[in-house]
Amino acid sequence: MNPNELTAAARILVIDDEAHLRELLEITLIKMGLDVDTAETLAAAREFLAKQHYSLVLTDMRLPDGSGLEMVEEVSSKYKSTPIAVITAFGSADNAVVALKAGAFDYVSKPVALDQLRKLVRSALQMQEVKPTEEVAIVAAKPSSPSFLIGQSEEIQHVRSQISRLARSMAPVIITGESGSGKELAAREIHRNSARADKPFIAVNCGAIPEALMEAEFFGYRKGAFTGANEDRDGFFQAANGGTLMLDEVADLPLPMQVKLLRAIQERRVRKVGATVEEAVDVRILSATHQNLEACVTAGKFRQDLYYRLNVIELVLPPLRQRLNDVSELASGILLKLATPGYPISLNPTALNALQAYDFPGNVRELENILERAAAFANDGCIDVIDLGLRSSLRSVPQIERESSSAVVGMQESQSISESAPDQASNLFVMPELPCVLPEYLEQIEREVIRAALARTRNNRTQAAELLGVSFRQLRYSIQKLKIQDVEAD
Repeated sequence: MNPNELTAAARILVIDDEAHLRELLEITLIKMGLDVDTAETLAAAREFLAKQHYSLVLTDMRLPDGSGLEMVEEVSSKYKSTPIAVITAFGSADNAVVALKAGAFDYVSKPVALDQLRKLVRSALQMQEVKPTEEVAIVAAKPSSPSFLIGQSEEIQHVRSQISRLARSMAPVIITGESGSGKELAAREIHRNSARADKPFIAVNCGAIPEALMEAEFFGYRKGAFTGANEDRDGFFQAANGGTLMLDEVADLPLPMQVKLLRAIQERRVRKVGATVEEAVDVRILSATHQNLEACVTAGKFRQDLYYRLNVIELVLPPLRQRLNDVSELASGILLKLATPGYPISLNPTALNALQAYDFPGNVRELENILERAAAFANDGCIDVIDLGLRSSLRSVPQIERESSSAVVGMQESQSISESAPDQASNLFVMPELPCVLPEYLEQIEREVIRAALARTRNNRTQAAELLGVSFRQLRYSIQKLKIQDVEAD
């Protein structure tokens, strides 16, 4: 058969040395309306690949004349348009991770769950854009639309290029970058360009869920499992079944939950709170964090095995200060959303120049906040420099120094310290008169520092926690303990 004559059905190559498993896979795939070739060795598989185009290669990891990993690397380099998936032994999650890093599209574990196999095949065929039979039932690809990630700079074009490749795989991706750099948008872009685009995309902020409720929120619960569980409820994994689950600020997960999450990801099964049996789930995991996860592992705050399971592929988002050429296009898009019918909003050239010279410690999110505030003050819908309320740029100051300076500036502003007395910054809180009540005095200091950080970040608690060097959960606890309300931003 000529490789270009794929018409009625796609063709799958199954490589496995176990005759009964080859037969089971072949029957399952034929029932889906697909053509199947089988091979029990790498040598036989290479002969098939030299003669025939395949829409999917499915290989065992252990073969008589070599490793399935060799076939993964070979197919990924020589037959780049052909996805390859691997079959791993039960509990061999490490092998699956190695295969995914080498270029495998996805994996299934032994004993092979046929429903999971069918989903994998459908995803692979959807990527190939073959014409399926009615039984395969693949949803047609959605028409292309503009990227969520706006800009034409070299940096953002490189990110979009990476996303187009990542979308073809089911491998876990970790998205790193500073707060406000667009990590969730990148995750949505990966999902939208993947074979799962017609399935749910569920984004979860791991730092915003109380620890006591985490297991129930992620895995769901049965009626009567605990006080207040008046009915069965699905968790995030069930809600994202067939689609993508994004774990935002994954570094904030407590260690006990990390163990349970690792098992769910490896086994692709979850057990609801109060249930006695596990249920299969099919989700692609995307993670995001502004923290250095490797440093968290070293410090004992994040499990190394979960780190390696999530960090199969890393996507790094550049901060806005590294792509200031995109500010004009980003600002236009933001102002278009802020405008109301008949009342357009624009930037005059001087204001645009000021934005392009600004440091943007809060990245794109800060640009949105600046423009939203400026639009409220603008005369006749035209934003001028004075409407932006920009602080002086700190672009030349190193990152760690800049964050320290930001905290000091915020404290100085909250205490109305004169700019002419910079030496007071190191002695912001003077020695109290003795005798004093020390706990109350320390609480007052903590309250003022937190308020300064909130003022600096315009009440963005995630950024404030970063400025103060504490976790989001620690900051939230302190805010509740000290009864701190949102502060007015400058």
